[in-house]
Amino acid sequence: MTDLAIPSPPVDVFASRRAEFGARISEVSTRAEAEKVAREFERMFLAEMLQPMFAGIKTDGPFGGGSSEEMFRPMLIDRYAEAMANAGGIGIAKSVLGEILKLQGLDP
Repeated sequence: MTDLAIPSPPVDVFASRRAEFGARISEVSTRAEAEKVAREFERMFLAEMLQPMFAGIKTDGPFGGGSSEEMFRPMLIDRYAEAMANAGGIGIAKSVLGEILKLQGLDP
């Protein structure tokens, strides 16, 4: 008997963050807020870059998690990105911080 289950599309847990990010930049009024937004941007960027790495990995087989693994994978990727950003990231936050400070007219 064949498996007739229709695979569900991957959940895009980052879609809401991307939409909120633009609004958050315009609300920045202090350097501390700008630093936080810049770190969040780097985290979001890293998550977007990590996502394709896991796209080809199948979740079936004897050691796969099946649909549960597929459902929780975006959250795992987000945690990987968070850990990378908290460990110093790849330097994007510094550049983004400079641009936010320029846009808001804050002291660099």
